[in-house]
Amino acid sequence: MHKLVILFESEGDTAALEAQWPQFLHLAEEMPGLRREATGRVVHFLYGEPVYTRIHELFFDSLEEAEEAMASPVGRQTGKLLQNMAGGRMNLFMVEHKEDDIENLQKYKKVDG
Repeated sequence: MHKLVILFESEGDTAALEAQWPQFLHLAEEMPGLRREATGRVVHFLYGEPVYTRIHELFFDSLEEAEEAMASPVGRQTGKLLQNMAGGRMNLFMVEHKEDDIENLQKYKKVDG
């Protein structure tokens, strides 16, 4: 699985971001091949400078499907809105995503003694 990660920077017009956020979500959710999404607001920095205010993740089965989604008409429209609402103050990158649940992890936990 691959995901497109969008990190929104702290600096900038947060009112524009908030005003256009519902429209952005609606468009992003129409991208072909989208499997799921996750979004969150940064509430506390534990280490480092407070650079980001929000994170958004769009999950696809493969890198190719993510690239096709971004190149689609709705993907291009979503990207244009994203640039407008964030004013370029964001970072976008693709991640090869792997995850496991705690039950499976515990199967491999070393036993003390």
